[in-house]
Amino acid sequence: MANDRRVRFVRGLILALAGSLALNYVQAADSEAASLVPVRQDQTKHLALLGMDRWQAVGYRGQGIKIAVIDTGFRGYRDHLGKTLPAQVRTHCFRDDGNFEAKNSQHGILCAEVLHAVAPQAEIMLVTWEPDSSDSFLNAVRWAKESGARVISCSIIMPSWSDGDGGGEFHRKLQRILAGSSQLDSSFRAGGTMRPRNDESAGSDRVLFFACAGNTALRHWAGKFHAGVDGFHEWEPGKTGNPVQPWGRERVSVELYGPAECRYEIIVRDENGQEVSRSQPFPGSQGPSVAARFIPLPQSTYQAQVCLTRGKPGNFHLVVLGGSLGTITSQGSVACPADGPEVIAVGAVTPGGRRLDYSSCGVDYQMLKPDFVAPVPFPTTIRSQAFTGTSAAAPQAAGLAAVLWSRHPKWPAEEVHAALIKSARDVGPPGPDCETGYGLIALPEAP
Repeated sequence: MANDRRVRFVRGLILALAGSLALNYVQAADSEAASLVPVRQDQTKHLALLGMDRWQAVGYRGQGIKIAVIDTGFRGYRDHLGKTLPAQVRTHCFRDDGNFEAKNSQHGILCAEVLHAVAPQAEIMLVTWEPDSSDSFLNAVRWAKESGARVISCSIIMPSWSDGDGGGEFHRKLQRILAGSSQLDSSFRAGGTMRPRNDESAGSDRVLFFACAGNTALRHWAGKFHAGVDGFHEWEPGKTGNPVQPWGRERVSVELYGPAECRYEIIVRDENGQEVSRSQPFPGSQGPSVAARFIPLPQSTYQAQVCLTRGKPGNFHLVVLGGSLGTITSQGSVACPADGPEVIAVGAVTPGGRRLDYSSCGVDYQMLKPDFVAPVPFPTTIRSQAFTGTSAAAPQAAGLAAVLWSRHPKWPAEEVHAALIKSARDVGPPGPDCETGYGLIALPEAP
């Protein structure tokens, strides 16, 4: 009898604990869902700026379209499946170590969240590649296209993979893989007109490749090499050192790129004039691209010097990753891969349409870059810090393309691109310009 009472007591205790745990689980789940409500509301308001709310209301949500996110930061993506990401995503890793989540970053997840918010019924693929390997990146693009992606979004910049003006071997290879992705030639002269490329690869299998313009407008310099009395380039009359201010303790990379006819060298010196880094050929690139990399000391400022080692003086670009640059030129700062004519570059503006000062700019006498701008920050549930920069801009444009394509699935890529150009809202200087392109990306009136 006593044993029966003990058994009943234990059973009751177990049931009570189970009920308490279940209640706590429900409360935790409810709490998590409740915490998402304000962000969801903010996302809804943000989507209205893009004209997206009306399209979603009538049922066009990216269905039938595959979007590939090419990035290096997907750590912990499974935790967001079925929440801020689709319940299922397809992944592929081109890293040498085969570790899809090797980098401790959620950057790619943030980009995918934007895409899922804009085009919630699109299929999303996540692809990563081996850092510093342009061939690995190109393999990731090729895999995405062969896997059926009609839209690709990339918010990582690799400035030294091109000549800074949309040319070079990397862009030639990327154009071939994309089979003429969005090959409406973005170049414009007086009048801002678009010219279709005369490309034999024209057809409905083209891919629209969207990339962030870059956040380098305030840490970039471009111009013609001019030697000072010491043989180093003069950034300003009589000034052959360009101050580099690291942002923290992480590695700083001072990178130079430009036409293939010339060769340059970078020397970075500390406050005492001692050399701390000398440039090496940039991994994964061909031609003159070099990079001087170093780990900075706390609260230290450095000087970057450039000398010509081969060829006649010509134009070059210099950019700092991981720090700021003292003497700058914002024009020509759109970074690879966005600088290529086969890629649609997206810059960043405030919700009111003002270009953010860090958002990279093109050159007004070359091809139109960026192509579009998008408002940032984008409300995110992934972290407490806002998702901003041109990284948050590019997936918004990619998501709009997917939604438009879900309405017109038989349209070729160039028609989707042309429709986005037509519906963009002019901001910044009147007409197409090198700061905001065709304007704020937006969908046309809902069908």
